Amino acid sequence: MNRLAEGVRRTWIAAACVAAVVAPRAIAAQDADPLPEKRDTAVTRFPNTTAGEFTPARGFDIIKTDRGSLNLSFYGMFRYLDQAPGGQTFTDHLGRVRQTNLQNSLNWQRTMIWVTGFFYDQKLRYNITSWALGTTQQALVFGNLQYQASKQFVIGVGILPTLTARSLQGSFPFWAAFDRQMSEEFFRGGFSSGAFVGGQLVPRLDYILSINNNISQLGVVQANDSRNLAYSGSLRWQPTTGEFGPRNGFGDLEYHKRAATQFGVSLGTTREDRGADVPLPPAASQIKLSDGINPFDEGALAESVTVKTLSYKELAIDAGVKFRGFSFQGEYYFRTLYDFVATGPLPLTSIYDHGFMAEAMYMAIPKKLGVYVASGYITDAFRRFPWELGGGADYYPTGTRSWRLNLHLLHISRSPTSSFFGYYQAGQTGTIFSLGADIIL
Repeated sequence: MNRLAEGVRRTWIAAACVAAVVAPRAIAAQDADPLPEKRDTAVTRFPNTTAGEFTPARGFDIIKTDRGSLNLSFYGMFRYLDQAPGGQTFTDHLGRVRQTNLQNSLNWQRTMIWVTGFFYDQKLRYNITSWALGTTQQALVFGNLQYQASKQFVIGVGILPTLTARSLQGSFPFWAAFDRQMSEEFFRGGFSSGAFVGGQLVPRLDYILSINNNISQLGVVQANDSRNLAYSGSLRWQPTTGEFGPRNGFGDLEYHKRAATQFGVSLGTTREDRGADVPLPPAASQIKLSDGINPFDEGALAESVTVKTLSYKELAIDAGVKFRGFSFQGEYYFRTLYDFVATGPLPLTSIYDHGFMAEAMYMAIPKKLGVYVASGYITDAFRRFPWELGGGADYYPTGTRSWRLNLHLLHISRSPTSSFFGYYQAGQTGTIFSLGADIIL
């Protein structure tokens, strides 16, 4: 491990130790909806949360005793997705023509079931998550365990986010649409096994620090993982009202009569391994180049050369406001890939990309209909300059966030990200149209 990596590793371990002593507390995502007003006082004092997509909803209490509880909550989403025009090709940063893989499909896209509660002590909270994705036929079961000693100290272990973007820290699924925008999808990390401490440095200023196995565990089994760890952290400041709505998510369905504001910074670093011996395909798939290509693919950075390991560091700065049905949220990202180890010479020593995402919504019909616009732009090392512009509408039939219908329409130029989770495929230039519904209980 070089001096830079060793220095970063020691810094994060020292920060985690200081955090555990000084004043950590859980980064507590709020319930799925602020109604009903009558709530379980134990859950109010010690909410059973885990950052990221794995934060449970209010759910249904199955068992409640003095020595334990069990609650079931659910999320499901169906969508129609059209990425047009189909059959197009694109040219990567080395001048090679590649085929796109654009979709026109109907899918029950995502299912999540949370089993949550406490055991023996109300401060000892557990969360078992069942997660399935229809488009990839993946299904996983994993957990999170945390001890919530007080507002000043929470420590947890399990599947956790690498804290590289605000959307990884509990706001799901309360976004403008069903999935992330182009820029945050490109720059963000993922989810991986690890441990965290979180805390309130001063009133309305929260932080969390995390150490994970890697930037993203999806598709990477332990046998293919390296000895390197991922280190990340985040600060969140809510100066005006001390909150930002349910789950600190997007949209002002709750109609704030005082301006709610949120500012934050997130950062992460890791030494990533491709997760498979050359010439096998890489297991690691989270990081993409700005043409949507996996940097661990053979020939990604030079013909017939394969990158075996690289270092990733990323910084994100975010800001948001909600007031009388209007909401805005934006985030700016800075990412560097460097210190490549490859099977042959490479034409570069580092890759630096930066860019932003921004979205704004107005509740045209209070409690029922919100219309939004969204945009993103990336200034990249390969001078492709990907961008998107579009918007959509969210309709809430029950006047709560528990049930939503979404219409999403974007124009994208030279997509830098690619997956069957979200809206994007590598290299696409054209229109993205989605229509669907989700429910969270």
